[in-house]
Amino acid sequence: MSAPVPVLVNASGGTAAAKGEGLRAEIEKAFADAGVEIDLKLLEGEAMQPAIEAAAGAEILVVGGGDGTLGSAAAALARSGSALGILPLGTRNHLARELGIPLDLAEAAKLIASGRRRQIDLARVNGEAFVNNASIGLYPDMVEEREGLALPKKLAALPAAAAALKRMRHRRLHLRMPGVDREVVTPMLFVGNNRYVLDAGKLGQRKALDDGVLSVYAVASRRRLALIGFAIRALLGRADPERDFAAIGDTAELRVTGPVDGIHVALDGEVRRLRVPLEFAIEPGALTVVAPPADTTRTD
Repeated sequence: MSAPVPVLVNASGGTAAAKGEGLRAEIEKAFADAGVEIDLKLLEGEAMQPAIEAAAGAEILVVGGGDGTLGSAAAALARSGSALGILPLGTRNHLARELGIPLDLAEAAKLIASGRRRQIDLARVNGEAFVNNASIGLYPDMVEEREGLALPKKLAALPAAAAALKRMRHRRLHLRMPGVDREVVTPMLFVGNNRYVLDAGKLGQRKALDDGVLSVYAVASRRRLALIGFAIRALLGRADPERDFAAIGDTAELRVTGPVDGIHVALDGEVRRLRVPLEFAIEPGALTVVAPPADTTRTD
């Protein structure tokens, strides 16, 4: 790597915020020890996307943050051809874990220095990219409630779930995919970038990131009181697949329509309002990431 590698870090959330003033020094030392010259920028969340758009086109663009930050960066990097280097500085770091990227910054910097790359799929809804999943209904409502509370995410889970459940409703959605034309009534629809594992203890993980399919699930329809446990489990990443989800199927494309013109959708945990119909699609191998080969990634 001859030119300095651009490193853009969302310093306002997750692990990055917890590291405080020591974050810059830790990142600089990690890359110096790995023998990589960097151009480091620590940014607030709202400044990340413009900075990513400006830096896209570099051979490798390193992004530090959580899954929402990475998902927002993915479209620009796929379009420009830049490889995405990941500094796992979010709360859960689902994508980094599934790619086998070390959570330790020094080890992550060594991996970026190695330059090892692989292609993974990129999913979109109405042109908006996501690397993990998108959801409609209860989960976006809970995220919005949680973000409005001045509490750590885990502590905010219970009051956020309670507030969202007060205004929860089952949505009647029409799903159309090749060979399937179906109406569902559900408090939450979930669309995964590739197949999510529904085995107990492994929910939220995928066996592959390059199978070229979307996985579609609906949360089982039930009364408000019975959904309280699901809401809390979902926010804590511990939903029970046996009682919480009904698989709809795998598809390369999905069209969702409903009785409204716009709907809130959580894309990798970031809530956005999108117009209906929602057009989901998968782009096989569209995103280049700096990561170990697929056969060495971790799913447990």
